[in-house]
Amino acid sequence: MLIVFLLFAALAIRPSPWNDGVAIRSVADNSSAALAGIAAPKPHTGPLNYEHITAIDDMPITSIDDYAQAIQKIQPDSTVRVVTDNAAYILSTKNNTDLGLKVAPAAKSNLRKGLDIAGGSRILLKPQEEVTAQDLDTIIESLTQRLNIYGLSDVVIRDATDLSSSQFISIEIAGVTEEEVRDVIARQGKFEAKIGNATVFTGGNKDITYVCRTAECSGLDLQNRPCQRSGDGWGCGFFFSIALNPEAAQRHADVTKTLTVITEGQERYLSSPLDLYLDDKLVDTLQIAADLRGQAATSIQISGTGAGRTLQEAEADALNGMNRLQTILITGSLPVKLSIEKMDTISPLLGERFLKNLLFVSVLVFIAVSVVIGARYRTPKVVIPMIVMLTAEIILILGFAAMVGWNLDIAAMAGIIITIGTAVDHLIVITDETLRGEASYDWKNKLRGAMFIVFGAYLTDLAAMIPLWFAGAGLLKGFAFTSIVGISFGVFVARPAYAAVLKILYTDSE
Repeated sequence: MLIVFLLFAALAIRPSPWNDGVAIRSVADNSSAALAGIAAPKPHTGPLNYEHITAIDDMPITSIDDYAQAIQKIQPDSTVRVVTDNAAYILSTKNNTDLGLKVAPAAKSNLRKGLDIAGGSRILLKPQEEVTAQDLDTIIESLTQRLNIYGLSDVVIRDATDLSSSQFISIEIAGVTEEEVRDVIARQGKFEAKIGNATVFTGGNKDITYVCRTAECSGLDLQNRPCQRSGDGWGCGFFFSIALNPEAAQRHADVTKTLTVITEGQERYLSSPLDLYLDDKLVDTLQIAADLRGQAATSIQISGTGAGRTLQEAEADALNGMNRLQTILITGSLPVKLSIEKMDTISPLLGERFLKNLLFVSVLVFIAVSVVIGARYRTPKVVIPMIVMLTAEIILILGFAAMVGWNLDIAAMAGIIITIGTAVDHLIVITDETLRGEASYDWKNKLRGAMFIVFGAYLTDLAAMIPLWFAGAGLLKGFAFTSIVGISFGVFVARPAYAAVLKILYTDSE
């Protein structure tokens, strides 16, 4: 049974140290890449199964540096040929050269690195009022859609509670910074478009049937609001089109038919503009053309501005504001307001140092345990099977984590180290209980007594780990997960296998 489990674990991990290149981690919705047919990996897709980029415009891509150099050469209003291990795609660019791809170095195995190791952001949100289970599911679904639309599909969102039963929402996003996601997830996203005091339409699919995110009908507004200096900085405008359902269009007609027409030079507008409110704050005011008076207009162009100290900062701020507004128009508002209780951001470089230190500590612990076991028993018939079983338990834990798609973070690695210590305790109990006394002593009774002690210790450890699953709003779940999985595999697979090996070795020696 142990050998079979190890084979399944190896197949799940699929170690591939020779695997090089650049993998596609996520694809922004309605981006150039998405429109060309490139799909983001599914949430439970193994890292080795991510689509790999092999060339961009005939330039071979073998590393992140190669990818960055190829992206820098892309010009606006051009076409880009992206070749992957699945197909070749033709991407079109317009106002900016962002293809909508987020990439990462090709994985060496199917083990998923947590944020502490891979880098990224972990956010803990708390509803500002009590919510039902249905509302909590709605919030999680809406946040998932927001982050996916924003181009962040490599994200894990789950509900969490602490030991006082307080409700939280835990979000883990690999490879992004705090600034990129704070506004998207913290805002309730209540969007309203008003003419005077009358609400014409709101965000979400109730009133809005389509929000344009393609380069043809969204982006920097180079015609009506071109980038220009404003004081000591720069300002840039953006635009995108939306489509209203017939009911919202009729509300627009009913409200505008009573308005008067104002002439300014050669332009003719209605007396009241269309005001856009986000979370009850006015974010933009749009003039309504005179020919839309009393018309059930189903197509409306939304615009806004961005600012920055430099032209590049102003363009980036305008595009970020456009993305945020588009996302809220698509997803609608959240049932309740959320507050950010905790937000941690770890750089990939710091994560690599964490991983190296953890691996060093793990190896050191393993060597120290092996030395103590060798000094205690001084016989290869005991020491070697013990070391083999400890190694097997680590492989079983990693294989199970790869199979279920669990992220291995620092807490999980600490759980593996704890599992090694627990395994040593159990193996010593089995060894001492079975080898003490006369060699002819009944092996069956000896093993029964040893496993009774081991199983009692297992239940104690299990009872201690269950509260940690919920402690700290689930932030210690990785430690509890690896500890429970490790001791469970040990008690039900590795410990009986070790006892069977001892029986074979010492029975043969008799």
